[in-house]
Amino acid sequence: MVTAERARLVVKGRVSWLGLVLTLMLTGCDAGVEASGKKSRVQEPAPAKTATTALPERTNNAWEMAPFHLEDLNGVKHSLEDWRGKVIMMNFWASWCSPCQYEIPEFVHYQKTYADRNLQLVGIGVDEKRKLANVARSLGINYPVLVLNPMDSRQLMRKWGNETGIIPYTVVIARDGRIKYIHRGQMDQEAFDTYVLPLLD
Repeated sequence: MVTAERARLVVKGRVSWLGLVLTLMLTGCDAGVEASGKKSRVQEPAPAKTATTALPERTNNAWEMAPFHLEDLNGVKHSLEDWRGKVIMMNFWASWCSPCQYEIPEFVHYQKTYADRNLQLVGIGVDEKRKLANVARSLGINYPVLVLNPMDSRQLMRKWGNETGIIPYTVVIARDGRIKYIHRGQMDQEAFDTYVLPLLD
């Protein structure tokens, strides 16, 4: 999601309304795919932050939810259980989603900086494997990227509290499996410092 600072485009002391409108149009991307197979349209902005999970209390623990298995970019199957005991940031994204690509370099930095404190980024790419691999290579992604068929994305994302299908969408899971935080749209440093960093201590 485009941050408030970027939304405040000032030209000679005045807000550039055209710039603001264009910024708001890019605050979230619809992860659904049209029947034609084309990438989905840009959606209206979703709420920026959700400090408490939108999931029912009975499904507030990742390890009590129905598991899913997806292949990574090398064709190896994974489930979240592979990283049980770590603080997991599970991020849904796509190659055509600009806000997704804006936040990935920060995620690369988090993985590099906090891996020794048991932080694990896991990307869920709602896209074609080839396109995801190109982005992973160009942005130097240093964490697993799992491939999710766009046609199956809505069902899985709904299970994780994303009813609208907006991406980027990040779920933060504590070491004990509790879902501690959900972020709709581009995640910023403030959200990481507030909701993720304390889980690493």
